[in-house]
Amino acid sequence: MEPNWTDSLREKLDAHYSWPSLYIFKFIVPKEKAEELKKLFPKHESTDKYSKNGNYISVTLQMMMPGSDEVIEVYNLASRVEGLIAL
Repeated sequence: MEPNWTDSLREKLDAHYSWPSLYIFKFIVPKEKAEELKKLFPKHESTDKYSKNGNYISVTLQMMMPGSDEVIEVYNLASRVEGLIAL
């Protein structure tokens, strides 16, 4: 990721959201990594959708976020999962 991605994301989030706000995270992971991702957010239910061939899972999480910094923290935490794509 580019070095200033957090600054750019923070600006966009603050321009489009009034905090606190419900924020929807969507991640795509290889199916064998889905549980690893979900364990990072044990207090939140996810909606899962398998890819056409079943090799990947789209994981959607809705979380009440106090601010843009906390949204960025979630993306940083999730980025530790190998093969993750954040949408």
